[in-house]
Amino acid sequence: MSSVRVRFAPSPTGYLHIGGARTALYNWLWAKKTGGTFVLRVEDTDVARNTEESTQAIFTAMDWLGLDWDEGPRVGGDHGPYFQQQRLPLYREQADRLVAEGKAYRCYATREELAAARAEYEAEHGKKGFKYPGWWRDKTEADWPTDDRPYVYRLKVPREGATGWDDLVKGHIEIGHREMQDEVMMRSDGIPLYNFGCVVDDLDMRITLVARGDDHVINTPMQILMWKALGAEPPQFAHLPMILDERRKKMSKRDDAGSVEIYRERGFVPDGVLNYLARLGWSHGDDELLTREELIEKFDWSGVGKEGAGYDEKKFLHVEAHHLRAMPGEALAAAALPFAAKSGLTIAPDDPRLVPAVETVRQRAVTLADVADMIDYYFRETPIEDEKAAKKFFQAKHLEPLRSFRALVAAQDDFDRVPLEEATKAWMEAESIGFKDYAQTVRVALSGRGATPGLFEVMEVLGKERCLARLDAALARIAAEG
Repeated sequence: MSSVRVRFAPSPTGYLHIGGARTALYNWLWAKKTGGTFVLRVEDTDVARNTEESTQAIFTAMDWLGLDWDEGPRVGGDHGPYFQQQRLPLYREQADRLVAEGKAYRCYATREELAAARAEYEAEHGKKGFKYPGWWRDKTEADWPTDDRPYVYRLKVPREGATGWDDLVKGHIEIGHREMQDEVMMRSDGIPLYNFGCVVDDLDMRITLVARGDDHVINTPMQILMWKALGAEPPQFAHLPMILDERRKKMSKRDDAGSVEIYRERGFVPDGVLNYLARLGWSHGDDELLTREELIEKFDWSGVGKEGAGYDEKKFLHVEAHHLRAMPGEALAAAALPFAAKSGLTIAPDDPRLVPAVETVRQRAVTLADVADMIDYYFRETPIEDEKAAKKFFQAKHLEPLRSFRALVAAQDDFDRVPLEEATKAWMEAESIGFKDYAQTVRVALSGRGATPGLFEVMEVLGKERCLARLDAALARIAAEG
């Protein structure tokens, strides 16, 4: 087993964002490529916003994408628990240790005192630049109040020098300590702030590489200082470019395209989503269409871009369609069934028409919802009718060609598409009739639609009995309407 240990640490405050999914994917790919360990950790200390529903939504999205984790909720591991709310004693223990070692301190400054200091600073210097003055930095336990006054834990940030690191994506980054302040690590209620909780967990879980969105670059210098205060070498870091919407703004969970759940509901297939997300910020030469196995083989951090990656719906649909069309017929049919059910159509999984029906539409469909819609008429007793198409092609002038074609169909014993097409060509020649004289009328009669796969493909799947019944219904209607 490789020593590589990576993690994905979402906060359960809503559905899984595609930016979070891409972060999870890159970590997962690296673990798979190196034979390392992919850890899932739930950062659920935001009690006001975290919900069990959101936690389950994250699990559901990752299950759907096939991003299985080696350690974490549901699977366990040697470094649990994997929910931060269950790890609170550890944060307290580490915070108290840093205070005892003189690397951190208890700060009893009140909100009112801090607000007054901030207002005084802003009145003199403007709104930017206020830093905590360090009132309690050099005080000892002897100075602590004896009552139950609340306090926070703050890290002692060096006054001089700088903290830097060699980012696997961004290159060398360095932040001067004068730009920082003594960071709050934990409140007196035992809830850690993001940086401290993250560092304690990553240290305890032996994470060797932290790969996350580049909005976290600002947190990294403070986290490195916390790692060193805890007596450990920090891991490597890789900060990933933001996903930008089509206006080149940061894509949020509120965007129509921002949630993984949206794509599941739209009928995208997981491999299409993974392929597009992988390429949204990472490149490997001119490769665009990649299987899951190829992504694992080719992924590396040097291919990750430094700048924001622009979401492109048209390109996403192209990638999605490629992966959908590559699915085996039985798998594609099974995946489409829930979308058929949403339209009120129940199709038995072992219906002998199902896979053949799907095969007629796979090259035209982009999503599973498309597949379900395109095969709908094969399975309804009476197809849903396109009124405009019926009005155009169910006219008196179409009656005789349709009646003649019905007689041709009734005479056919071999109902495969090739003999059907050959028999129809012979009939057209004998009757001196053109395709346009009958084909659209037959198409609408059989499907209710003006556009379908090839006519003989449709007939083969429907079978002789259903074709005759639908042709008879169309003939009766045209005759009745005159």
